[in-house]
Amino acid sequence: MSTLEIRNLYVSVNTENGSVDILKGVDLTIKSGETHAIMGPNGSGKSTLAYSIAGHPKYTIVGGSVILDGADVLAMSVDERAKAGLFLAMQYPVEVPGVSVSNFLRTAATALRGEAPKLRTWVGEVKAAMEALNMDPIFASRNVNEGFSGGEKKRHEIMQLELLRPKIAILDETDSGLDVDALRIVSEGVNRAKESNNLGVVLITHYTRILKYIRPDFVHVFANGRIVEEGGADLADKLEAHGYADYVSK
Repeated sequence: MSTLEIRNLYVSVNTENGSVDILKGVDLTIKSGETHAIMGPNGSGKSTLAYSIAGHPKYTIVGGSVILDGADVLAMSVDERAKAGLFLAMQYPVEVPGVSVSNFLRTAATALRGEAPKLRTWVGEVKAAMEALNMDPIFASRNVNEGFSGGEKKRHEIMQLELLRPKIAILDETDSGLDVDALRIVSEGVNRAKESNNLGVVLITHYTRILKYIRPDFVHVFANGRIVEEGGADLADKLEAHGYADYVSK
């Protein structure tokens, strides 16, 4: 069992007009096997939370703490956070020219496991993951995300999730840009990873369509840099029906 504890987190970002406060005291606890949906209007701080936990240099931690299994996440470098068990699936996955998908994945697995996976076993793992995500095997030899469609990039993110087996996964608008079939396939991949590894999931989204496939245990509504309401899966249905207008002024 793992626990990610976020306590009284304040985060700012530097802009052309100076420092702007984005998160204004966020408290959140995610445990193994739990799925937390974070919803809210644009600019409410959802993605800021994700990238701050992952260690993006654009964001400045003004106050608060992030603790994973007793270890201070904010004192770790980006790679140390990944090795500790944190995983971020980005809304806009970046391209990595010159690095093949197969080399990228095996290098990452080696760093996390402390030794290189046995080649024959690893090839089987990658093949099975690609088949489950309906990915053409040729993608293994292509450069990371280079020339991939939006849906292909998201499938590759979930393939990483299944193969690297983190403790806590933060999925930043993984449903963005996916058609109906891709949404189902990607969601099934998240569910497999959760079930096989007792994964804790933070699912950031604007819409409830992905929540029809990945059922949340908890829903948190973000507005103006804070969590303004929390509940179960029925809260997402309320948001679908009524939107965020009631929360924006809170």
